[in-house]
Amino acid sequence: MAKLISYINFFKVCATILLLSTNFRAFGSPLEKGRALFILGDSTVDPGNNNYINTIPENRADYKPYGQNGFFAEPTGRFSDGRVIVDYIAEYAKLPLIPPFFLPSADYSSGANFASGGGGVLPETNQGLVIDLPRQLKNFEEVQKSLIEKLGEAETKELIAEAVYFFSIGSNDYMGGYLGNLKMQESYLPEPYVGMVIGNLTQAIQVLYEKGARKFGFLSLSPLGCLPSLRALNFKENEGKCLEAASALAQAHNNALKAVLTSLEHILPGFKYCNSNFYEWLDDRINNPSKYGFKDGVNACCGTGPYGGVYTCGGTKDVKEYELCDNADDHVWWDSYHPTERIHEQFAKTLWSGNPSSVGPYNLQYLFLNKEKLTIADLVDSSEGDHFQ
Repeated sequence: MAKLISYINFFKVCATILLLSTNFRAFGSPLEKGRALFILGDSTVDPGNNNYINTIPENRADYKPYGQNGFFAEPTGRFSDGRVIVDYIAEYAKLPLIPPFFLPSADYSSGANFASGGGGVLPETNQGLVIDLPRQLKNFEEVQKSLIEKLGEAETKELIAEAVYFFSIGSNDYMGGYLGNLKMQESYLPEPYVGMVIGNLTQAIQVLYEKGARKFGFLSLSPLGCLPSLRALNFKENEGKCLEAASALAQAHNNALKAVLTSLEHILPGFKYCNSNFYEWLDDRINNPSKYGFKDGVNACCGTGPYGGVYTCGGTKDVKEYELCDNADDHVWWDSYHPTERIHEQFAKTLWSGNPSSVGPYNLQYLFLNKEKLTIADLVDSSEGDHFQ
C-alpha cells in the first residue's frame, strides 16, 4: 500500500508540473494574474480605515500636517508625513495602492488593507475605539466573499493562495494594553502576557492559512521604549533614556514570534514567510542617524514637549499647540509615535530585497515573484497537505 501511495503522489507531482508549465506558456508571467497584498495591523500601516469609525482624535490622522509632503493631495489618515511601508511594498510588487477596507466602492482585486490606528492583537486593547485583529479577520472574510462574487471561486482561490499577507501589529497591546493598564499588569506578569498576545497572533495566522493563505510578511516590533512619547515619560526619572520596560516587551514579543514562525514553517505545508529584524534596524538609525542620512534620531518632527513626545501633532487633541520641524526627511520620527516616510521607504526596501541578516527566511520579493520556482518538494508537500488537519 505504501508503494501504491508513493506512485500516486509521483503522478500527482508530474501532472502538477505539466499543468504549471502549460500555464506559464499560455499566460506569460505566472503572477500577472492573482498577485495581491492583504494587510492587517495598526497605525504603522493604517491607510485611513479609522476615518470611517467612531474613535478619538489620537486614533486619526486625516488632518494636516499629516501627509504634508505632497505625495497625496490631502491627508489620507496615514500616520506619516506621506506614505507608509505597505505603499512602497505595493509599488515594488507592481500593484496599485492597496485600498482601505472601508473605502466606499473599493476594488479588492489587488488586495485590501484592514489596519486600524490603535488596534491590537487582543480585542481588549483600546476596545471600542479601534478595529482589533479578530475584527480585521472578519473583514477579510467579507472581502473573500465579494471576490468570489466578482471573480468566481476558482480565480479567488488562486488569488488567495498567491497573495502576501502582511502583519504589522502588537505595539498597542504592550504600550496602552499593558504598560498603560494597571489592571492588566495585576492580572498578568510580562511573560504570560506576551504569550497571550503571541498565542492570539498565531491563531490569526492559522485562520488565514485555513482560508488558503500561504505567504506571510511580518514587521516585527520596534524598540518601543525609544519612541519620543515613551522617552518623554522617562524624561525626569532617567534623563530621557529609552523606557526599558517597553523595549523589553518588544524584544520578548519578537523572540516569541520568531520561534512560532519557525514552528509553523515545519507544521504547515506550503507556509512561507518573511520576518524582519525591525528592532535592531531602527535602533541603529535612532542611535546613529547620520550613518543613514538623518540628522535627528531622537526628536519627533511634529509634537511638543521633551523630544516632541507629547502627542499634539495637528492640534486636534487636548493640547492644541504643537511644533513642526522644517524638514521631516532629516528625522527618524515624524510624530510622538510614528516614523517618517523616509524610514518607511528605507525599511520597505529592506523587506523587499534585504539579505538574511535583516529579513528571512525569504524576502518579500521572493514571496511575490517566485511562484514559478516551485520545487518538486513543494509540490509533494502540497499534495500531502490535502490531508492536513
